[in-house]
Order: sequence, then C-alpha cells, then structure tokens
Amino acid sequence: MSAPEAPDLKATDGETDEETDEESGAETAQAAPAPPRAPARRVSWQKLTFVPAFLVAMLLATWLWFQQADLDPVSENALSNGQVSQALWEHVQLTVISTFFVLIIAIPLGILLTRRTFRKATPVAMAIANMGQATPAIGLLALLVIWLGIGRRAALIGMIAYAVLPVLSNTIAGLKANDPTLLEAARGIGMSPTGVLTRVELPLAVPLILAGVRTALVLNVGTATLAVFGGGGGLGVLITAGITNQRMPVLVLGSILTVALALLVDWLASLAEVLLRPRGLET
Repeated sequence: MSAPEAPDLKATDGETDEETDEESGAETAQAAPAPPRAPARRVSWQKLTFVPAFLVAMLLATWLWFQQADLDPVSENALSNGQVSQALWEHVQLTVISTFFVLIIAIPLGILLTRRTFRKATPVAMAIANMGQATPAIGLLALLVIWLGIGRRAALIGMIAYAVLPVLSNTIAGLKANDPTLLEAARGIGMSPTGVLTRVELPLAVPLILAGVRTALVLNVGTATLAVFGGGGGLGVLITAGITNQRMPVLVLGSILTVALALLVDWLASLAEVLLRPRGLET
C-alpha cells in the first residue's frame, strides 16, 4: 500500500490568504462612506395644492354666482367688451413692472450700503425708504399726479416708492447677518471682494432677500388698485365703478379678482423661496 498523499498546504494557505484579502477589500468597500447628497427640495403636496385648489373653488363659486345674478344694463356695460380681462392684464403689468424696478433699485442699493465706504449713508437711505411707505398710498399718488400728470408713470413711481422698503431692509439685514468668520475664511483662501460677495455673502442672504421680495409683490398687488385714481388702470377700475354706481356685482368681481391675484402671487413667491434657496442652506 502506498502512503496517503499529504495535502498541499502551500496552495491551501495561498487560497486562504487570497480569500482573506478579497473579504477585507469587500469589507473596506462596504465600510467606505457614501458621498454626501445635496438635500432635496422640501415642497410638500399641501403647499403645492392647497392654495390653487382654494383659488379654483373661489373663482368657480364667483362664476356660478354670476350665472344666476340679475345684471342691469349698467353692470353689463361695466363688465362687457373685454373690460374685465383688460383690467386684470393692466393690474398684472403694473405689479410686474413695479416689482422689477424695486428689485433693480433695492438689492444693489442694499449691497452698496453694506460696504464699508457707504455704511454711513445707511440711516439716510432707510429714512427715505421709510418715508415712501409711511406716506399714505393715495396721498403719495395724488402728489405724483400733480407733479407728473395723469398716467401710468405716476402710478408706477408711487408703487415703487411704496414697496422699496421691505426689499432694501431685508437685503441689508441678510448681508449683515452673515458670520464674519466665514467671510474672513473666504478672504483667507484668496477670494476677491467680488467673489466673496457673489459666492458667499449673497447666497447666505438669499432667504431674507426672497422674503422681502415676497412682501413687496403682495404690497404691489394691493397698491395697484389705487392706480385708477392716477389713470393707471387695473382692477381698481372695476372696484371704483362698483362703488360709484352702487353696483354690487361689479364691486364683488373686482374685489375677488384682486384677492385671488394677491393669493396667487404670494403662493408663487413662496415656491420661489423654496426653489431658489441655496441647496447648502436646506435642513
């Protein structure tokens, strides 16, 4: 009989070492942390659906009410020939144009007033902006009409003066609230003053700036109803016609459209606050 062959210990040991190395590599790969993901935008379904559903229900109820309402010739004349759509379009134009000029005036001015060279002018600028909003809107519009004459220009200037304050104050507050150590660190790695402003200061101040823009938008929707007294048009035409002629349907339609537009603008601005907020500031 021949003796049994001894097992090949070297081969076995080699295979064991290889398997151990593979297992260690797999464990190391599994233990490696995954790269951090940017937080998802938090827009709940309630935020997306509640306000639009409410607006649809309100406008539908208004339409059903008008279907059974008995309109006299005066009311029909005030609401015919596309006057409602024209007044709504003029109101939207007034709001968009005035808000655009508010942004290009208030945000650069807020940035300028937070720079070291112009900080001493901040109280003066804020006092002027406060005067624009503290003055009754109808009185400010009357003064502008006396100065500039009847037309859309006087209405737009009055709306701009009335809505500058929230954007300006929020821009200044947002830039001043930045952590000085972060700004010093940005300068320490060689970033220029413009780079620090555009890549550090403004992104951190975006939430407060957007809140001011949202407030200005809603203010402009409400103030645009007074543009009719300066010849600027808008939904104030329907409201004024309903009051002067004592026609409730015309007054109700103008008021409901103004409220619906204000709610819609506020809802869109709230979505913009979420979508335009820098991803790094999401919690």
